[in-house]
Amino acid sequence: MTQDGFRAEEIDTSRPHPARIYDYLLGGKDNYEVDQRAGDALAEAAPEVRIGLRANRAFLQRAVRYVVDSGVRQILDIGTGLPTSPNVHEIAQAAAPDVRVAYVDNDPIVKAHGDALLGRTGTTSIVLGDLRDPRAVVEHPDVRRVIDFDEPVALLLVAVVHFLTDAEKPEQIVAALRDALPAGSFLVLSHATGDFADRSEAQAVYRKATATLNLRSRVEIERFFDGFELIEPGLAQVPFWRPDSPPPERSGEIGFYGGVARKNG
Repeated sequence: MTQDGFRAEEIDTSRPHPARIYDYLLGGKDNYEVDQRAGDALAEAAPEVRIGLRANRAFLQRAVRYVVDSGVRQILDIGTGLPTSPNVHEIAQAAAPDVRVAYVDNDPIVKAHGDALLGRTGTTSIVLGDLRDPRAVVEHPDVRRVIDFDEPVALLLVAVVHFLTDAEKPEQIVAALRDALPAGSFLVLSHATGDFADRSEAQAVYRKATATLNLRSRVEIERFFDGFELIEPGLAQVPFWRPDSPPPERSGEIGFYGGVARKNG
């Protein structure tokens, strides 16, 4: 039994996991054959998927730099996925060495890799937790060890909310996390969409995974920012959110929206 209450035998490698599919499509090695088959099927269903995932990763990096440049020194990254360099703490601490980061993911394999990468430093933690239980995440002692919820926090929900079904009431989950944040905090969120192409075949791949892919429209995704003020340019396809280089090929087909917003009160 681990500190977080999971046993090694509870790690499910019989079905693809979103974090490991993501890792495979980004060229990582922390995945299994079942994840590779799912990733190949996803790339066949949506040929631009690798471009889209890289663009989403680049959005994450720009957004992290933005919130750090805005003065935030604490980051709560939920649904962090397998370590992909540069990691959030590396991006943030390159700009401000005193930034503290708490990573949260529901895959025990992600937790194991995070433990090996991070150890138990004073500025980072890795927690086995689930977005579906926001209170448990916020109250986890290893989150509280590095995050002070009396000071502004940047909450990262990057490519994770689309794994929540409507029945799981994702708007309420995001609202619960928002309510735990003080004024001056930020929400960084990206979410898959079918606004630019039919992605029913891609969704079918995830029906065999540990979480389904739930595409939402721009209007539906904007609701997750209720209680926040979106930073210009608002909710945009990820390559077009404050780009610092020319957009990649096929950018108009990339099925990810991303935005950064500030909580003012």
